[in-house]
Amino acid sequence: MSGTGQGPDRAPGPERTWGVRGLGVRYGGRTALDDVTFAVAARSVTAVVGGDGAGKTSLLRALAGVVRPSAGTVSRPDNRRIGYVSAGGGVWADLTAGENLEFAGRAYGLGAGRLRSRTAGLLEQTGLAAARDRLAGRLSGGMRQKLAVAMALVHEPELLILDEPTTGVDPVSRVELWRLLAGAAAGGAAVALATTYLDEAERAATVLVLDQGRALLAGTPDEVLAATPGLVVEGTVRPDGIPSWRRGARWRAWSPDGSTPPGTSPATLDLEDAVIVAQLGQDRRRAA
Repeated sequence: MSGTGQGPDRAPGPERTWGVRGLGVRYGGRTALDDVTFAVAARSVTAVVGGDGAGKTSLLRALAGVVRPSAGTVSRPDNRRIGYVSAGGGVWADLTAGENLEFAGRAYGLGAGRLRSRTAGLLEQTGLAAARDRLAGRLSGGMRQKLAVAMALVHEPELLILDEPTTGVDPVSRVELWRLLAGAAAGGAAVALATTYLDEAERAATVLVLDQGRALLAGTPDEVLAATPGLVVEGTVRPDGIPSWRRGARWRAWSPDGSTPPGTSPATLDLEDAVIVAQLGQDRRRAA
């Protein structure tokens, strides 16, 4: 089902929580998503995490109304109240940065005065004011990605959906993009993004981790960490007899029974550890 949003020049309605429930997506005989539930609240950022083929893009495309679910329901605003940035970015290379923003604003029905104001403001926020008259095709990768996000924000959407917006961009641009997203959420938008960077996901209000089209973990970052079973330990030597992985110059390992193997000490848990442990636990259950 779909919500009934309002046009871009009208005052927004009551704040909502959008998302999917029991979502299934199939492409021919292949299942991309199976019974996934995902909520995106206004004034917050929700991150979808997973490896290649986990179902992140299918989930966001279903939420944006680009693909038709095979099962479950989708709650989202009217298309005019959604901002969407696909994994490919979506800027017009033969238009300038300013022209890209103006074109997007006109497509969403912004009036001339509001369009000028939003264009000028977003060019300043993204650091693209000096590049306003530069062709988008001649912008750096980070600048193009910031422009794509600005185009999705120009009409002040209720729901902003971004598919891996920071992948492949430089660290400074990543910080600037997150500042944009945080600003959009503070302004009232519900922000849903896919990322492969777990350090980014830790900044989100809530996290959904997908694995092979199914939900592996879900909740706030603190809830995900608190639900991690057993004990994660670390040391300079790889422990014997328990699953382990390298983190920099040290080894981390999962002790399912909560014991501390010789030569190790309890580690300070982070989201990367929680995801690894969840995958290890799932593998153990499948093998049982």
